[in-house]
Amino acid sequence: MNTKDPFLMGYSATAVAHPNIAFIKYWGNRDESLNLPSNGSISMNLGDLRAQTKVTFSSELSEDVLSINHIIAGHNAHQRMSAILDNIRQKAKISLYARVESILNFPTGTGIASSAAGFAALAKAAVHAAGLDFNEIEISRLARLGSGSACRSVPGGFVEWQKGESDNTSYATSIFSAEHWDLYDVIIVLQKTPKKVGSKAGHILANTSPLQASRVQDSSRRLEICRKAIKERDFSSLANIIELDSNMMHAITMTSNPPLLYWEAGSLELMHAVPKWRTEGLHVAYTIDAGPNVHLICQPEDVNEIKKRATALVNPQEILLSTIGGPAYIVRTK
Repeated sequence: MNTKDPFLMGYSATAVAHPNIAFIKYWGNRDESLNLPSNGSISMNLGDLRAQTKVTFSSELSEDVLSINHIIAGHNAHQRMSAILDNIRQKAKISLYARVESILNFPTGTGIASSAAGFAALAKAAVHAAGLDFNEIEISRLARLGSGSACRSVPGGFVEWQKGESDNTSYATSIFSAEHWDLYDVIIVLQKTPKKVGSKAGHILANTSPLQASRVQDSSRRLEICRKAIKERDFSSLANIIELDSNMMHAITMTSNPPLLYWEAGSLELMHAVPKWRTEGLHVAYTIDAGPNVHLICQPEDVNEIKKRATALVNPQEILLSTIGGPAYIVRTK
């Protein structure tokens, strides 16, 4: 540990990370304890949404403490936090417990990747607070222990998570910078309350679906199409592949045992309308993570019209707007 740095001597650091929206989805694990995915995935960081997380290792604590938006977190989130902190304590050779305080500027538990942002910020801050010299890949692997998709919120821009063969080879890296393509995510928030069945439980159920094996088998093809569409800034190809992939993931949730039905009436209305809007000249595509809220990926010139049409169609509780975000980063606070 670099004890010459007074900031590190305080065993405290604050980091910011952004949620991400998956274009090619992560759904289902080969290893639940390490969150090793059944297939690779591609996502885009959302720069206007953020989780700011402060980690303080302290001799005054008798156990780890986690609060999210000033509310003490439940057992599940606490366990996932400890998976990260225990790894850090072992590598840093410290035995101190930590206080973790996370503040998010967007709804949690509703399919907007709050756990991805939170655990990515936690991993980044905790590594820094413990004085460890981890590179981005190592922090991505560490964040994955808390939430699989958190590994994608550590790098910036357009990100690909390699499924890998082991803990050491399953991590995310940036494939194109945030500046590569000026895309927006218009998030139509239909429901702010947390979903009844979280993504963690959904991943466990994935292999009970008779369709999961076919989805996983086809994933390399979808990844290649998505990667090429982003590289060439081909919106038509991107729209077709991300809508297909979103529908495939939800086919798994709906055919799992027991089934998970994340869509609401407004979700379906937008899914019907968006392809029609494309035929009318708008550059827009839908994708939906594990929740009812709909992400409308679009180009800048169409943002206002898309917001107008979506509002008229489904009367959302809120509309969140985000450009593409960068990597997780440290914020120094006193």
